[in-house]
Amino acid sequence: MSDEEETATQLTDKQKIEIAKWFLLNSPAGEIQYVARDIRAVLKNDRVYRAAVAEAFPIYNKAHMICLDFPDRSGEVIVSSFSEIDKNEYLDPRTAQVCEDARPANDEELPSSYIEEYRCALDAEIIKYVSEAYPKGVCSVYCANGKDVEEPGSDFELVVVISAARHSPQNFCNGSWRSIWHMEFKDELQIVEVRGKLQVGAHYFEEGNVQLDAKHECKDSTIFQLPDDCAVSLTTIIRHHETEYLNSLQVSYSNLPDTTFKDLRRKLPVTRTLFPWHNTLQFSLTRDIQKNLGLESSK
Repeated sequence: MSDEEETATQLTDKQKIEIAKWFLLNSPAGEIQYVARDIRAVLKNDRVYRAAVAEAFPIYNKAHMICLDFPDRSGEVIVSSFSEIDKNEYLDPRTAQVCEDARPANDEELPSSYIEEYRCALDAEIIKYVSEAYPKGVCSVYCANGKDVEEPGSDFELVVVISAARHSPQNFCNGSWRSIWHMEFKDELQIVEVRGKLQVGAHYFEEGNVQLDAKHECKDSTIFQLPDDCAVSLTTIIRHHETEYLNSLQVSYSNLPDTTFKDLRRKLPVTRTLFPWHNTLQFSLTRDIQKNLGLESSK
């Protein structure tokens, strides 16, 4: 028995599940089904496989903020921790429906009319921005805190979620963009504090395996205004930071051949010529040493 087989037999089912979950959760965007297929073949144990998949898939779907269509095509919902109401139930605030069975949302699941005015105004501006910036992007605005606030005088928090993915496995590449923006409306200070977390993932695997997993966080603020004015200001902030980050990525990777990749390559010798490995007989270390030491015998 090989060392690998002996180690595998010593692992408990719980350990195998945890290892399988790690591989599943670290799958590139849009590729978890392929990783799951390979894990199933390696485990050769359907019970362990199903346990790992049951735990990993919901976490993976929320982390990658996948989008689901309602059965009647009346709308779509982003699977995220902000839209999650109950296990396997996710709220679409735009249509006031809850997936998985597309039932109408209960009153306690929706924000007050005062909060909804701010949420709807921001949602409308974000939709316009995402349609311009991300052709296949989806977005949603949720009330994370203070959904029962009925009038000015109290703080509340909205969260903007933007998700865009392009899966092209036939061309050996997949990619995704995810951004989460927290907006804390502070009534007493009359400001809105903004915190953003951006994440870009890409995987290119034609005759190789190159992955990108870049993250960026930023902060900003604006004044507390009427719903429509707030929506425009906050969308402008999001547009500015996301565009700036994308531009920085483009500059960084366009300079890779002259910076990182150049450092990875073997440097040329001082002569600026490569060593002639095909004809090493022209060099004689013994002869050179004897010459330098004056030991070379006369012929």
